[in-house]
Amino acid sequence: MPHASEAEGATSDGALETRGLEPVPDSERTGRARELFPTWVAANISVLLLTMGAGLIVFNGLNFWQVLVVAIAAPVLSYGIVGLISIAGKRGGSPGMALSRAVFGQRGNLFPGSLIWVARWGWETINAVTGAYAVLTVLDLLFGVESSTPLIVVTLLLFVACTFLVSGLGINALRVCSTWSTYLFGAFSVLVLVYLVADTDWSAVFDKPAGSTAMMIAGIGTIAAGGISWVPSGPDFTRYLPRTASSRAMVGATVGGAGIVVLPMVLMGAVMAVGTPSLASAQDPVSFIGELLPAWISVPYLVIALIGMLLINSMSMYSAGFTAQTLGIKVSRAAAVSVNAVISLVFGFLLMVVATSFIGSFISFLTLLAVAFSAWIGVFGVDMLRRRSYDGVALMDTTRTSAYWYRGGFAWQAMTAWAVALVAGLLFTKVDWFSGPLASSWIGENGLGWAATIVVSGVLYAVLPRTPAREAVGSAGARGAVPESDSETVSI
Repeated sequence: MPHASEAEGATSDGALETRGLEPVPDSERTGRARELFPTWVAANISVLLLTMGAGLIVFNGLNFWQVLVVAIAAPVLSYGIVGLISIAGKRGGSPGMALSRAVFGQRGNLFPGSLIWVARWGWETINAVTGAYAVLTVLDLLFGVESSTPLIVVTLLLFVACTFLVSGLGINALRVCSTWSTYLFGAFSVLVLVYLVADTDWSAVFDKPAGSTAMMIAGIGTIAAGGISWVPSGPDFTRYLPRTASSRAMVGATVGGAGIVVLPMVLMGAVMAVGTPSLASAQDPVSFIGELLPAWISVPYLVIALIGMLLINSMSMYSAGFTAQTLGIKVSRAAAVSVNAVISLVFGFLLMVVATSFIGSFISFLTLLAVAFSAWIGVFGVDMLRRRSYDGVALMDTTRTSAYWYRGGFAWQAMTAWAVALVAGLLFTKVDWFSGPLASSWIGENGLGWAATIVVSGVLYAVLPRTPAREAVGSAGARGAVPESDSETVSI
């Protein structure tokens, strides 16, 4: 039956959310689909998008109009998947990796869960380092304080501590912070756009020749990889929505919230790169803002972006806490978050002090991250096409009596599809320190290893014979099953 650390049973009405993995009861499902919009705005407030936009010009050789296509297609593709998978959150009322137990089995879920948890270490490290660089840049612009190893340690500690505080408080704190950061970042982004419009040599921007279609597809894959990393977390932010919430509105708010940030940020980075191509490969992904923009714009913009990056890391740690609990770590969600905080602090220090290329490390990590998550996405997505409800009691019962125990705790069809797809995806993947044997193929050259992984895992899981869950003891309602709403407006 449920561990005490999983079924904490407290509500989220106060500032501190103490609810764990257990399904949220109907009485607490008071959220609205439109609240997802600021959530996914906040999840994308990162100056790394500027650097990635610059990379489309410098490394991919694209022109402005091709970058525009990439900046539109990438969030629609990746966050469309985030939105669709997040529907499982309102169906089951539990975090994504808890619902994953119904797909992979109580023991089988430990394998993709462990990989996703470890992958989040890298994501949180990247965010912590970017946030620390933002603090260092602001200190330099305002007070002329130069970076040093002791100062790096202090800024990392400060950033990670703030991240731990917000993510530890839970969903309500994240909602409030996301809403305010959306307003502030939107206002200052408009200011930066106005400045760029007035200060940019637009003839140089529009005279740039077009790059190849292959490089444009690769750009879509690279930008979309960041969104793909959020897919398993999607249900974490929709489990407080009532079962009657519109699926169409959920997907729309998710795509809209991400797209309204990704589109202008990527375009801004591309425009900046026309005059300053070096920013695409800078070791420090933040300080160039102080060089390209006047202090009266760059300082407040960096401060707001810093808040955004803190929220991104808080959201990632929030989900990582749930993932740790699904692995059987018998601690509260807040305590599980602290583990990731310490890990991101240690790895962040190594990346800032030891690593020679931040951007190279970031792109390599993002590529591998997308493949690791995509193997789970294909299996879980196909399961959603078949499943109309989740058994709440069976999700929390990690013993042999669980309806999701299957055979020895494993759903072998799901495990097989996941493992084969993971290997297949790596075959098509190329990063700085690893190259699969099929990396030179069309799929590999276009950075679509993650897309191939989703297809392989989904198709293989769909054609393998399905092992049904054990017969539930008592009625669905008695076991805490969460039925599918009759008011669904989107069926997946």
